Amino acid sequence: MAGDVDADIVLDEPDVLAFRDITPQAPTHVLVIPKAHHRDIAALTAADPAGAATLMAAAARVAAAEELVDGFRVVLNTGSDGGQSVFHVHAHVLGGRPLAWPPG
Repeated sequence: MAGDVDADIVLDEPDVLAFRDITPQAPTHVLVIPKAHHRDIAALTAADPAGAATLMAAAARVAAAEELVDGFRVVLNTGSDGGQSVFHVHAHVLGGRPLAWPPG
């Protein structure tokens, strides 16, 4: 049932929730999710373009709250080939150190 798992909540707003990733890939790694279900960012933008904007604005607020003043990355994996493993759209906010690209 939703809400049954303990999470380190960073942001809780009417339309979005943000919490720390349990397997962080950077010193700051926060997941930002819309409360309405959409499979991925493509589905969200098709069904609710304003919801996609809300998701990105929330990611920016998370980065500001986490004081990622030197920069951050927002990642949205879409589909299995895109690395998506949880099929509810979510943005990863990563920062806290210089992030190399490609990763690894």
